[in-house]
Amino acid sequence: MTGWYAERTPDRSAKAVVAVTLLALLLVAAVPVALLAGVVMMMLGYVVGGLALFGGSVLAAAIGVALAGMSGMRHLRKLVSGSSFRVVQLDGSQYTDVAEPGDSDYTNVVQLDRSEYSEVR
Repeated sequence: MTGWYAERTPDRSAKAVVAVTLLALLLVAAVPVALLAGVVMMMLGYVVGGLALFGGSVLAAAIGVALAGMSGMRHLRKLVSGSSFRVVQLDGSQYTDVAEPGDSDYTNVVQLDRSEYSEVR
């Protein structure tokens, strides 16, 4: 039972991904507030300051979202490539349950045998 709890507890990198994602969500949620504050500043005569406030909040939110996306993808790749998440990559010989297409009524279809298939990677 102890092993199950240890396996289900997120490690440090998972906690970091969650923290960066929450930070990105907070920054995105702050953009409308910054827009409102920028409009109020512009009405009071601080046009450059209002534009800078709104532009800075949009820039910070974009950087936060990009950082959360990159760290999430890196964490996902680490999970998939590790031994804790069992993913089996099949080669061409293991696709035995896929039936070959039969004869068709089309005249412009070229039929290939197995030796003429090529893998695209």
